[in-house]
Amino acid sequence: METFFISHGSPTLPIDESLQVRHFLKAWKEQVFLQKPNSILVISAHWETDVPTVNVVRQNDTIYDFYGFPEQLYKLKYPAPGAPDLAKRVKELLRTSGFNHVKEDTKRGLDHGAWTPLMLMYPEANIPVCQLSLQPEKDGTYHYNVGKALAPLKDEGVLIIGSGSATHNLKALQFDGDSVVSWASEFDCWLKDALLQGRYEDVNHYEEKAPYGKMAHPSPEHFYPLHVAMGAAGEDAKAEQIHQSWQLCSLSCSSYKFTAATAS
Repeated sequence: METFFISHGSPTLPIDESLQVRHFLKAWKEQVFLQKPNSILVISAHWETDVPTVNVVRQNDTIYDFYGFPEQLYKLKYPAPGAPDLAKRVKELLRTSGFNHVKEDTKRGLDHGAWTPLMLMYPEANIPVCQLSLQPEKDGTYHYNVGKALAPLKDEGVLIIGSGSATHNLKALQFDGDSVVSWASEFDCWLKDALLQGRYEDVNHYEEKAPYGKMAHPSPEHFYPLHVAMGAAGEDAKAEQIHQSWQLCSLSCSSYKFTAATAS
């Protein structure tokens, strides 16, 4: 019944105790999502392709797709099994919904948009994980429709997670500031209001509807995972903000749960 959007923040998430979102994710199984999923589908900001692509592997490697961070980060591993059956099911659902070109990647493991939060949420690394890529040249409505195609997975024991960031402008990070910049706060508040009021069409067209949309997301890849999670819950889904914190004055870690409407 539920899908999730998680703002994963800095790659230092697994090792930096000062990050509030880290403690939120560590409490995931006890406070957020109590049931154990059969498998996990992650739509990460850090996998961009021309057409939807799933990783079809038996065992996931850990991808270190970041540079200049503490050495201990590059020694961490998240050896979750792959989910090839889920990958095939994702491909089937997408093609049935009109996404005619869906590719398979038989070598790719998990990028840090997937493994850094999962390392905190499911540290045992014993739940099969599949990733689905984004298409950054497409728009929010396209990714919302990708999510709609994936909706049946919720009833098949699959946990659907979009992993990105509620705001993501790396040029605007402030390493010596102590207060949230106004444009980031305004966008974050607009997003919360739009989601909680069910104005999903506004979120799909955030570039025109939101204040400072282009400032909050100079490129859209960290926002589109939200559209997929939102679409997978259904048009009458209820949104709930399940975490809110900030990093470096402009990076919002707002995270959301989408609960599908019950059939009448």
